[in-house]
Amino acid sequence: MKRILIYSTAYVPFVGGAEVAMKEITDRLSGDQFVFEIITAKMDRTLPSVEQIGNIRVHRVGIGHPMFDKYLLALFGHRKGIALHKEKSFDIVWSLMASYNGFAAEKFSSKTGVPLFLTLQEGDSIEYILHKVRFVRKSFNRIFSRASGLQAISTYLMDWGKNMGFSGKVVEVVPNGVDVARFTKEYSQEEIARVRASFGFSDDAVIVVTASRLVKKNGVADVIRALPLLPKEVCFVVCGSGELEASLKSLAKELRVSERVNFLGNQSHEQLPKILQASDLFIRPSLTEGLGNSFLEAMAAGLPTIGTPVGGIPDFLEDGKTGFICQPENLQSIADAIRRVMALSEEEKIQIHDAAMKMIVKNYNWTCVSDQMRAFFMNIAQ
Repeated sequence: MKRILIYSTAYVPFVGGAEVAMKEITDRLSGDQFVFEIITAKMDRTLPSVEQIGNIRVHRVGIGHPMFDKYLLALFGHRKGIALHKEKSFDIVWSLMASYNGFAAEKFSSKTGVPLFLTLQEGDSIEYILHKVRFVRKSFNRIFSRASGLQAISTYLMDWGKNMGFSGKVVEVVPNGVDVARFTKEYSQEEIARVRASFGFSDDAVIVVTASRLVKKNGVADVIRALPLLPKEVCFVVCGSGELEASLKSLAKELRVSERVNFLGNQSHEQLPKILQASDLFIRPSLTEGLGNSFLEAMAAGLPTIGTPVGGIPDFLEDGKTGFICQPENLQSIADAIRRVMALSEEEKIQIHDAAMKMIVKNYNWTCVSDQMRAFFMNIAQ
């Protein structure tokens, strides 16, 4: 049995795509072969310092202050790992991204000799990340150079990891998976019609949808700016929240398209598939993207999908075959891509959906991802 110590800046109840992926993988791998423990930042004083969540024993570091606890994790998180290692030794230390937790994981590995396995799931631009760590760049570089194994969710991130100094022999692109059953679930026509009507648009509306954090990198503002270039029946549904929410609403008013934009806020995993299936096409004109699971979920839900050729998106989005390409920060290109989708025949939509689903089932299912990760861990722990 292999014991794996995970370092992650956040974990339940603070989860994003990386944390969801880690839980999906550990749920499938725990048992006779693997035991997982995780050290994470506390960030909420009401949370217990130690608890069992699913197949993972969770250890939280800090006093319950989000930003302060992240720094505590980076500076002193290795000490908690060493104490646990003395109680019962670990075979692998797994750093979920090169973030605050990565500093602790690297220090733990250097002091114990336990091989470090690094996963890259970063969605921010490389320029932004490197600027953020500019004062601790040498320590940041060591996260990559010390790693014995590197798993990245896209070719883009794998290349970055190598450029940052990774020189180990165990390296592979293993993407996140998609809950295919959830997003392909069939709903009654009445249910879909009810959801579509709840958007508040006219019956003849062409509904463009996105599921995105409302931050600059996801290009939501560019879709709003492109609406005046499109017919008035083209409307925009925005699922998600973030720091730009107020400015995006102000932008819609300024451009006099607020009646064509509906901000729904964060949506549950139960509601999002219905919203996607009640819409006509998905778009996220990203400026950067580690992978982009929202694109794959939209594809699984049956939507023609528009994205930009940045980051990990080209791994799965092939223009005219599995989806459509627009250029980042190019309003005319965004509008043109939407018009391309509007002009598709039903037969063409079916062909694109079939191609996308074949790709998703083959490369982006959690069983396949977990099998690849199992092989990864066994290789590193030899």
